[in-house]
Amino acid sequence: MLIDRIKQIISISDEEALLIKQLFTEKKLQKGEYLLQEGQVCRSVALIGTGLVRYYVNEDGNEGTYYFGSEGDFVCDYESFLPQLPSDKNIQALEDTLLYVISYDALQKIYREVKAGERLGRLGIEQVFVSVLQQLSSFYKDSPEIRYRRFLKTFANISQRVPQYYIASYVGIKPQSLSRIRKRATSSIY
Repeated sequence: MLIDRIKQIISISDEEALLIKQLFTEKKLQKGEYLLQEGQVCRSVALIGTGLVRYYVNEDGNEGTYYFGSEGDFVCDYESFLPQLPSDKNIQALEDTLLYVISYDALQKIYREVKAGERLGRLGIEQVFVSVLQQLSSFYKDSPEIRYRRFLKTFANISQRVPQYYIASYVGIKPQSLSRIRKRATSSIY
């Protein structure tokens, strides 16, 4: 799965595929465990083989979910990973999750030794950048109802796997408000 996912992004030779396989390791997280906790330095990038994670920040005891990752997604706090500084974010497994993990140093080796390695990194960062900008602008210009509809569209494959209170947090509202939005959406269908 790891090599198939990378081949969706860049072309690699059989030798490069072998190198990549050697540089990634498997890591299993149980539901509720963390890949990264606030205060730690993010020292790796991971590809989700199976499972589901959420990214969140903790502000005075209030958790704000700002992203979800599932099968085939790369997982990383690039804000911590790139400069190797402590993170202010958390990445937590919402289900038992299998990850393919590569360290910062091993990723640098891919950039040096895989012909399109730097392109892999650039495209990954571009995807994260665009996603973050879209979400940020949505908080300023869209209603909670529109943000909920965007969640359903963006995360259609996982919307039934995510607890409603995390969806509410992602949309930026209280769970009771999400219930009202869902009720209106359901009643308008009929």
